Amino acid sequence: MLRKSAVICVAALALIGLVSLVSASVLVVMSLHTAGPTKTVHNALKPIPPQPDAEDRYLELLKRVLTRYGLENGYAPLQEPQSALKKWAYSTFNRALATRDKQLVRYWPIGLEETEVGGDRALRSGETMIGLKRLDNIQFCVTDVIRRKIPGDLIECGAWRGGACIFMRAILAAYGVKDRVVWVSDSFEGLPRPDEDKYPEAHIWSGGEMAVSLEEVQNNFKNYGLLDDQVRFLKGFFIDTLPKAPIERLAVLRVDGDLYESVTQTFEYMYPKVSDGGYIILDDYYGALSPAKKAVDDYRKAHGIATPIERIDFSGAYWRKEK
Repeated sequence: MLRKSAVICVAALALIGLVSLVSASVLVVMSLHTAGPTKTVHNALKPIPPQPDAEDRYLELLKRVLTRYGLENGYAPLQEPQSALKKWAYSTFNRALATRDKQLVRYWPIGLEETEVGGDRALRSGETMIGLKRLDNIQFCVTDVIRRKIPGDLIECGAWRGGACIFMRAILAAYGVKDRVVWVSDSFEGLPRPDEDKYPEAHIWSGGEMAVSLEEVQNNFKNYGLLDDQVRFLKGFFIDTLPKAPIERLAVLRVDGDLYESVTQTFEYMYPKVSDGGYIILDDYYGALSPAKKAVDDYRKAHGIATPIERIDFSGAYWRKEK
């Protein structure tokens, strides 16, 4: 009797933990051998526009794969929580379900329009969260510097899973460009802890977020057949790597540092290397990361940069460097 009561108590505690674990999320028990039913999302999948050249068709398709546009079904594994009770409930239920070839997942439907414009809700399995519009902008900037023969390499400072850099490398491959390198700059350990004393601007980060290992990013390049000697990695925080980066000139500088100090460091060490006629792309200028925008505005003001900033979408922006 006591044993039965103990089992009931354990089950009750696990159920309480599970309820607190999922809160407002929709929880689903799914077989490990099925992707689950596909749900209708908010709008219709946009057809790929007609492209006269195979290179353009390849790049258009790649954008959709990198963002998983139209490929997500809304289900994702439930992440392990941090608190002791929730972690125990999570492991208890998942162990029990694993014996039946099932697992806990959450259903979080994503509208196609969210994938088009990007954002952290717009992605779970893809290699980038910047959305189709900002990938379109990368394609425009890179192909334009190739067409106009603007000298320099391509770099993204703040690469996450590497999707934007993979796309840059794909553009070079599609057009047979052999004399440019794609630089992938990231700590590969997550964001640095904000220096509140030196940079008092408000931050929403505490340090360590967005961590993806160097090995995972390199494997992502491999999966697309794009890891070669035209891809180079700068591992470490910007303040340590950018000042000594062996980069002579840049044609495209993509800034995605999120923090005021990270964006400031990117501009201090990389902007002077951007060739006249090259592009500066800002991932977080109009979005929720106001410290990133302030860092851009402060640098432009301090250096007398008056070139108009062009809007890409709700968050991204860019400008072309003038002489």
